[in-house]
Amino acid sequence: MRINKFLAQCGIASRRKCDEIIQSGVVTVNGKKVDLGCDVDENTDVVAVDGKIVKAKKEFSYYIMNKPKGYVCTVSDDKGRKTVMELLPANAGRVVPVGRLDYDTEGLLLFTDDGDLAFRLTHPGAEVPKTYTARIEGVLTEYDLNPIRSGIEIEKGVLTKKCKAHIIETNKAYTKVSLTITEGKNREIRKMFEAIGKNVDFLKRVKVGDLDLRGIDRGAVRKLTQEEILYLKSL
Repeated sequence: MRINKFLAQCGIASRRKCDEIIQSGVVTVNGKKVDLGCDVDENTDVVAVDGKIVKAKKEFSYYIMNKPKGYVCTVSDDKGRKTVMELLPANAGRVVPVGRLDYDTEGLLLFTDDGDLAFRLTHPGAEVPKTYTARIEGVLTEYDLNPIRSGIEIEKGVLTKKCKAHIIETNKAYTKVSLTITEGKNREIRKMFEAIGKNVDFLKRVKVGDLDLRGIDRGAVRKLTQEEILYLKSL
């Protein structure tokens, strides 16, 4: 098994983050420092991080949260802002957010210590669909959404992938739009609308795949069911 996958299964971090940990030189196998290309046998090799032996976890924890705005998706914040970790139950263990939602964005956020699943759900190549509701200032038409649907430049040389978008409510003050994207660039949806001269004043993630927030109040958290876990692993 590749070393980054093994560390992810130990609950150390996502596979991507484990790559950084390995490159920092603190991971050893049978007492020797290793690089990204190392393979390990989970039954016979002794793997350590910072001198502490780690073993693949047999059981993981999985949570779903309806994140409120005003929280950052980090374990700690050097600016003293509230973090989503404060909303988790005290016995949640070493779970971490799967991806991120902006400080001003609310909605569906997953947590787990299963680094392998976190990697699959966040890797760009997996193209896991994520659905959002966005409230846009002013009036929009379906025609106005065409540049966003077909992929739009949000920064110099940065083009978004094609996505699904349709209007669900409109009046003279605002337009509500449902969008389903398959990537997760920083502030992507806000930048997509900025590129067509529009401002997003409310943004909420309502689905990951077909998993939604039904029955989960704003700020509430619950464990995923076994069926939900298996569904996410199938994406």
